Amino acid sequence: MKDQLKRDIQLNKTPKRIISLVPSQTELLVDLGLEASIVGVTKFCVHPKHLRMSKAVVGGTKQINIEKIKALCPDIILCNKEENTKEIIESLEEIAPIYISDIYNLDDCFELINMYGEIFDIKRTTSTLVSNIQLEREAFQLQFQDKKKLKVAYFIWQQPWMVAASENFIDVMIKEAGFINVFEDEKRYPEIDLNNSKLKEADFIFLSSEPFPFKAEHILEFQKKFPEKTIKIVDGELFSWYGSRLLKSYSYFKTLHI
Repeated sequence: MKDQLKRDIQLNKTPKRIISLVPSQTELLVDLGLEASIVGVTKFCVHPKHLRMSKAVVGGTKQINIEKIKALCPDIILCNKEENTKEIIESLEEIAPIYISDIYNLDDCFELINMYGEIFDIKRTTSTLVSNIQLEREAFQLQFQDKKKLKVAYFIWQQPWMVAASENFIDVMIKEAGFINVFEDEKRYPEIDLNNSKLKEADFIFLSSEPFPFKAEHILEFQKKFPEKTIKIVDGELFSWYGSRLLKSYSYFKTLHI
């Protein structure tokens, strides 16, 4: 089969020893009933909370312990184009088949989940998950289809200030949540200053809980600068994690419109 980078993946059997180097995909594996097959995770695989106590932690998403991974004798290693470096992937190629995901939109998410169904021989389970996410999405769209779309600036980092623009999954989820991204004509995650004219267009300023952990004091800082705008800390996982966490995203998005 091929992964989402169209690389050929040769599997002689259903993998029973899985290493995941992608936190959202680790959670997906657990929710698909594959927890017993996971042998290695990253230190950022925080869902479910108990997992890092029962599985080997092989490093982070950018730095890994190659010898620890070898010792775990994985049947497959799950990576992501954006979260893992090319150097990491190249260093793992001699150890086990590597499946690389490449996520830009919801179709990519659904494709990944269904591919896991093929790889791990759980097609019925993955099909049900995709259907349930689609039902949540359709119900949200039906409720908010006639609502005026307000504009938002979505901050992901401080010092330097960085926002989510276009060509990333967060931008897709901003639109899924029923908002317009004021930085949609820029690409990826640009650095900006707080005098950027586009911030004047925003009705909301969202401060993400990850990757930078914005707190209440940051809300106060922004309120001094933008007293006329609504400032909110938002759950970054529900805007950026692709996989089974999407089941929770649409219910959460409803709360942002209250």
